Amino acid sequence: MGIASPRNPKVKALAALKERKERERTGLFLVEGRREVERALRAGLEPLVLLLGPRAGLEERLLTEGKEVLLLSQAALERVSSRENPAQLIGVFPIPQKDLAQVRLPKDPLVLVLLGLEKPGNLGAILRSADGAGVDLVLVAEGVDLYSPQAIRNATGVVFGLPVFPTSEEEAARFLEAQGLPLVAATPRGERVYWEEDYKKGVAFLLGAEDQGLPEAWLVRAHARVRIPMRGQADSLNVSVSAALLLYEALRQRSSQDPPQPP
Repeated sequence: MGIASPRNPKVKALAALKERKERERTGLFLVEGRREVERALRAGLEPLVLLLGPRAGLEERLLTEGKEVLLLSQAALERVSSRENPAQLIGVFPIPQKDLAQVRLPKDPLVLVLLGLEKPGNLGAILRSADGAGVDLVLVAEGVDLYSPQAIRNATGVVFGLPVFPTSEEEAARFLEAQGLPLVAATPRGERVYWEEDYKKGVAFLLGAEDQGLPEAWLVRAHARVRIPMRGQADSLNVSVSAALLLYEALRQRSSQDPPQPP
């Protein structure tokens, strides 16, 4: 089926999914781009429909085999897309239903807890770092919507292969308490520099909103508070940079536990 007009009711309904309230109402979200859609499919997500633009190439078309496909004109595609230069493949997927109570962490897990983040671009960048560092669990406690088009795009689709859960602060606190994990809060008021802490055992890093930082209750709840040294005029780093520093310091420490054996 093909749709030419960007005013078509179906196109309007799809474009509305760019808004959080509509995603929450329908339980659907958009995944834009061949790489992102491919990673969603690889993770086992089943699309409701795949949208193809008029310039879609062979690689995009191969991903649509056996799926319901809607052909859009460039104008209609641009209305649905959240990008300045729309990708030629967009997937419409049901939001995955996840139960945090079913999570079973490995021994000495590496956990990341994001509290009240406001910018989807930062969330996406953090998820890429979490994927690269081999994080065992990411909790997104309130704040930005994990399934916003910008978060999916900035995460380059790795969100689908990550154990990442949207949750409330209360549920996150109960889960972490039940796991008995040491909580390490990143804050400019930290008593120690972040590389001075030991992350070889299980740990949960706590990171707060870009402008306000962590809520006071979480600073009190933390077992350790660490800071990232700042020598210039800026008083803080972008939260995605802070997350990458913490995660890769943990990875560095864990990688150095077992020295390489001689051949």
